[in-house]
Amino acid sequence: MAVFYWYPKCSTCKKAKAWLDENKVTYDLIDMIETPPAKELLATWMEANDYPIRRFFNTSGIRYREQKLKEIVNDFSIEEASGRLTVDGMLIKRPIMVLEDDKVLLGFKEADYEAAFL
Repeated sequence: MAVFYWYPKCSTCKKAKAWLDENKVTYDLIDMIETPPAKELLATWMEANDYPIRRFFNTSGIRYREQKLKEIVNDFSIEEASGRLTVDGMLIKRPIMVLEDDKVLLGFKEADYEAAFL
């Protein structure tokens, strides 16, 4: 079963959840702020997907800017990135849809969701 990590106040997350519900996709729902993904899980996703590490960060978020991560995020190892993300769910790109074999969809693009579920 798919697992959908979201932040309920995020408009993109709301759009993605509405799309999932309209298309009758079955998924487990997890609030990524209350229950951020474990460091090991984030590391597994980073290793199992072709995204650059930077894509796992909410680069438009306040905390990302406050911590001046733009200058250093491209130098992070998987260990460093997953360690930072697991302690602060607001740093994580959202939503995250976890598919089989630890493949993930980051953010919400309708075409990507259609390809994965329809």
